[in-house]
Amino acid sequence: MKYRQLGKTDIQVSEITFGCWELGGGQWDKQSDEVNIRAIQKAFELGIHTFDTAEGYGQGHSEQIVGQALEGKRKECVIASKVSRSHLNPADLRKSAETSLKHLRVDYMDIYYIHWPNDDIPISDTMSELNKLKEEGLIRAIGASNFSINQLQEAMKHGRIDVIQPEYSLLHRGIEAEIVPYCEEHSIGIMSYSSIAKGILTGVFHNGKAVVNDTDFRKERRLFFPEHLKQEQPLIDVLKSLAEQKQVSLSEIAISWLLHQPVLTSAIVGTQNEKHLAENTRAVDVKLTEDELKQLDQISADVIAGIDA
Repeated sequence: MKYRQLGKTDIQVSEITFGCWELGGGQWDKQSDEVNIRAIQKAFELGIHTFDTAEGYGQGHSEQIVGQALEGKRKECVIASKVSRSHLNPADLRKSAETSLKHLRVDYMDIYYIHWPNDDIPISDTMSELNKLKEEGLIRAIGASNFSINQLQEAMKHGRIDVIQPEYSLLHRGIEAEIVPYCEEHSIGIMSYSSIAKGILTGVFHNGKAVVNDTDFRKERRLFFPEHLKQEQPLIDVLKSLAEQKQVSLSEIAISWLLHQPVLTSAIVGTQNEKHLAENTRAVDVKLTEDELKQLDQISADVIAGIDA
């Protein structure tokens, strides 16, 4: 595993972050807690020392699983959680933070994100309380997830945003126009979520190995619409070709592309499968040439433009 500095902080994060959304259940089919605790511990053994969860993942259950799995390893881990958009007024935010700390079995969180912005609550109030939590040592870094460029700029007027967590992958590149340059200018870290587009970039939805059933929340996501899966095929074909050349999985190529973006700090990838976990971890060692990166950039841009047309 390799590690990168998070923005201007002194926090070192692993290039692959273990995403814990699935572990909370809810929208995802969840394995047993025992299986998921082992997956977290296996990730730690493989050098993934950064873990991302949220109070909203299974109503705190994901945080509890992370807390159980990493107990006794606190000083060796970077643990991030998120406060929900309905808890952004100061009193609720502090209560949420205290509950998350209890669930995680820790006395501080390395990163604490605003999960989604809430225009009904002044960002100045939210940032004021986050600044207090940071001064008190309950959190080390302040993060913002799913913020527009305007919302990010407004938040920065009231404190330091150390890291953002946007949706970013070969099928989600909306941050590149304005948010990425702003983060570069202000040394703000970027941790990507949906790094393999909720599974699309593994290729399993294009090779017949998996289908989105009627109870799967992804059925309502636009990239999983049948017509869009068809439009994505050229990108999957390029990923498959590169994967075969390098004798790796498609997801390793997709994650490697992210890690080759100089602005990225870490790619968040979640799984409840130890085989997939090992593949995700190996992505840090997959090298892509300039020509391969250009090929992926172009086909990715073409596919996104076709879907958005």
